[in-house]
Amino acid sequence: MKVPLIQYPAAPSKGRITVTTEDLACLGGGKFLNDVIIDFYLKSWGGPVADRSHIFSSFFYKQLSRRRAAGEDILLSKHMRHQRVKTWTRNVDIFTKDFLFVPVNQEAHWFLVLICFPGLEEVQYQEFQRPTGDYLQVEWAVRRGTPRHFTSESMKSCSCRVPQQDNSSDCGLYLLQYTHSFLQNPVVHFDLPLRLENWFPRQLVRQKREEIRALILRMRRTHEVDQTAGVSGLKQHLNI
Repeated sequence: MKVPLIQYPAAPSKGRITVTTEDLACLGGGKFLNDVIIDFYLKSWGGPVADRSHIFSSFFYKQLSRRRAAGEDILLSKHMRHQRVKTWTRNVDIFTKDFLFVPVNQEAHWFLVLICFPGLEEVQYQEFQRPTGDYLQVEWAVRRGTPRHFTSESMKSCSCRVPQQDNSSDCGLYLLQYTHSFLQNPVVHFDLPLRLENWFPRQLVRQKREEIRALILRMRRTHEVDQTAGVSGLKQHLNI
């Protein structure tokens, strides 16, 4: 039975994520992190770099790249794919951001796409494993009303050399640590290939399950205290 633990961010913020006991259970040793934990933890970070970034939901790429439904054309145009997710950036201009983070799950494996300085109209670099210029091209046209091509020449890409998991279950944790490390200390050089093998010690990842669990339970306790205080204050006001 799934029991809700917390909602984050708190109302009236939009895009709230409900974390349940079932989600908490996937933080156990050897378990595979689910979408809820990934999205919750990515949303929990603030700071100056986070303010200059946009972190997409883990469902964004899944929706953008999903296979055609029955009755759809075999070859979906870039505009049709953009239609699927056009409302996801309704309240944000991603081209005013310095960094875009896209968590991706494919074939039971998590990895991170990081797009740097998407608004610059000169050579830039991004960590990516497959072309995605179509989405950015249509989003630019919708936002700016002008054509722009995101090609392999104008937007260089690479698969960064980063610390790697040594088992089959920690890929989600490494995705979160990649994001955390970048938000704390963004990469400032983009000489390819980007070598970050010693970016962070493996011990940080080993501690992350308990760190996230403690954060959820701490937020749960804070919510319960606030609720209790609110009920107590109401009773005093009503002289009950």
